[in-house]
Amino acid sequence: MRAPEDGGLPVGEPAQARRPTLAAVARRAGVSTATASRVLNRSAGVSGQVLIKVERAVRELGYVRQRAPSAQRGSGAVCVVVFDDMVHYQADSFYGRLLVGAERAVVRGGRELVVLTALRRSQRASLLRFLCGGHVDGVVMVGMREDDGPARLVRAAGVPVSCVGRPPTAADLPYVDADNRGGAVAAVRHLVAAGRTAPATIAGPKDMIVATDRLAGFQQAMADNGFAARETVFRGDFTAASGEHAMLRLLERSPDTDAVFVASDLMALGALRALRRRGIRVPEDIAVVGFDDDALARRTAPPLTTVRQPVEEMGALAVAGLLTGETGARIVPTTLVVRESA
Repeated sequence: MRAPEDGGLPVGEPAQARRPTLAAVARRAGVSTATASRVLNRSAGVSGQVLIKVERAVRELGYVRQRAPSAQRGSGAVCVVVFDDMVHYQADSFYGRLLVGAERAVVRGGRELVVLTALRRSQRASLLRFLCGGHVDGVVMVGMREDDGPARLVRAAGVPVSCVGRPPTAADLPYVDADNRGGAVAAVRHLVAAGRTAPATIAGPKDMIVATDRLAGFQQAMADNGFAARETVFRGDFTAASGEHAMLRLLERSPDTDAVFVASDLMALGALRALRRRGIRVPEDIAVVGFDDDALARRTAPPLTTVRQPVEEMGALAVAGLLTGETGARIVPTTLVVRESA
């Protein structure tokens, strides 16, 4: 057997024996084993720099701790952590629909549902202290942004984790997601088939993977149809107000636009308000396609053409996979729903 060169695991042992140890995590992070243990247990306060170092070591080594027998008795609860602020959480029905599906699966599994919101990094220590403290049997993380450190640390503490939405960097984290890219491609193809020659998009925030994937689908479809040179992208934050502001900017900078793919129905609602304020007819002058098939899509004026994603099913699949120990990715298909706006 050959000694490891990086303070990690011995070379040449069977796969099961080569699992990273807590001591290897501590060496990689440059801290004591006791300090690394405190980070994962949340049993004492640690500095932000130490947290970052241990988190990086966990990520690089792929460390997962085996839970002690006392921690395997089960708390009877599954926690859904939403990485968004409380205002948007309450305003966006996506989360309510997701929790409906999640709760059904939790109840079928004989457990209770706990819901937390956590957007700011300053909340991370207390969040991880709760999640790793034996209070929950598993965690579903929804909408992680540029950082999947919390998911890795929770899993490293021996708590099962699944995600709704593709994780930012951790390809080995199990997750459920809609075919965001394919849905955006279908939306643009519909607009082109209807004779639109100058499509634009209102995309979501740069730090959200779902926004990145929908924008990538728009860009792919634009390139496939020869529109890459005039690609026009404006951004919002998945709120109605941001969609309205983005639509007004788009009209000022690209007055020849005749179609808009909007990355969420809430932003599309705001875009429709802006067009109405400017006296622009939908779909005669500008066609609008949203994404989600939220209930509001049927109540807009005109009713919104949109990409339907099965949100309730995604919530149920994420919980079911968590409880059964499934791994890998589950991508659920999206469907274009054609109404009067495009």
